[in-house]
Amino acid sequence: MKQFSPVSPSKFIHRLQLDNGITLIVRENPTADLISGRFFWKQAGTLWEKPEKAGIFHLLASVLTKGTQTMSSLDIAEAIESMGASLGGDTASDYFMMSIKTVSADFKAILNLLAEIVRSPTFPEEEITLEKQLICQSIRSQQEQPFNIAFNQLRQTMYGEHPYGRSILGTEETVCQVSREDLQQCHYEHFRPSNLIISLSGNLTLNQGVALIEKTFGTWENTSPHLTLSSLPRLTVSPSEVITHQSSQQTIIMLGYLAVGVAHIDYPVLKLLSTYLGNGLSSRLFVELREKKGLAYDVSAFFPTRLHPSNFVTYIGTAPHNTNIAIEGLKKETERLCEIELTLEELQTAKNKLLGQYALGKQTNAEVAHLYGWYETLGLGIEFDQKFPEFINNITSEMVQKAAKNYLLSPYVSIVGSEITIN
Repeated sequence: MKQFSPVSPSKFIHRLQLDNGITLIVRENPTADLISGRFFWKQAGTLWEKPEKAGIFHLLASVLTKGTQTMSSLDIAEAIESMGASLGGDTASDYFMMSIKTVSADFKAILNLLAEIVRSPTFPEEEITLEKQLICQSIRSQQEQPFNIAFNQLRQTMYGEHPYGRSILGTEETVCQVSREDLQQCHYEHFRPSNLIISLSGNLTLNQGVALIEKTFGTWENTSPHLTLSSLPRLTVSPSEVITHQSSQQTIIMLGYLAVGVAHIDYPVLKLLSTYLGNGLSSRLFVELREKKGLAYDVSAFFPTRLHPSNFVTYIGTAPHNTNIAIEGLKKETERLCEIELTLEELQTAKNKLLGQYALGKQTNAEVAHLYGWYETLGLGIEFDQKFPEFINNITSEMVQKAAKNYLLSPYVSIVGSEITIN
């Protein structure tokens, strides 16, 4: 076992590595008798899926807790409920995650249960069949929701064959093609201890955390070969317009811009820009397009955090007869950022909002465990928790304008609604 050398954010936060490659983060917080854990696997998630098996990690997250060599799905559910604990799986574009939460007295028991689930799942056929049906229902449901239709077609147009262009759910066709053997192989290849980051936060000491993790996961060996990510399609900006006609009382309009990954120097600037443009009732888009012009039922902006080039999106829900003026309104607000520097007041207000929300997002053990584990999984390290506010505070109006010019001038356009006529 080795302790990492970089400076920890505080003396109560520790990061070390077990002999089998597991990275362990322990944040000591004795203020409440609770412990939360996040278990992240790198080299997992949508980024690592083959196109014909799209959605396999989401399906795996659903069936992983449905049986082990000694426990049935019902046994697992009863064990979790008897402790009043929570345990579940989830997947994302860049990782796979398991989460637990319990009182301190039951942490050892829930950890032992999670270890059994992760290390010896059985993937019962009847559970796979049921989860496939539920996932297909979710896919069909999304195909009826204008917002999801607009975002899916925007994402597909921007990314093409790149994995980020696919839904985490997959498609009905690809989900139905996933077999029990596929899930077993996926688990064998990706669930290596050397891919695992464990992040714990709560009422336990470093020594207690290390002892428990070593006992439950320390004997786990890296039996599968190390994986290498296939070459990803090269992404280039080639703006286009996609329209889906659907009977609806409102039109959904999205403008998407190909941006950068989390390690890029412009990442914090674009986070600040998304906050300024579309975060909350005081955001630029809300004030200008909803409050002043009455164009929007809903209007916002978002910029997801991704390992590889992410997408910066502005969107608006508007009345069908306002479609053209709403498109122009969205474009005008992003183009304005390229032409006029933010005032010092505008810049500081956006910084205060972003950093305030960032601080509020770290109030619970679960939130802290997730944040540190997530940063480590993305290759940023737990030190990024300190660095991010520094990056934001150092942003200037000139940096904002430069980033806007680099990324927000060539939008992909996605529209869903009825009676759409584009001028």
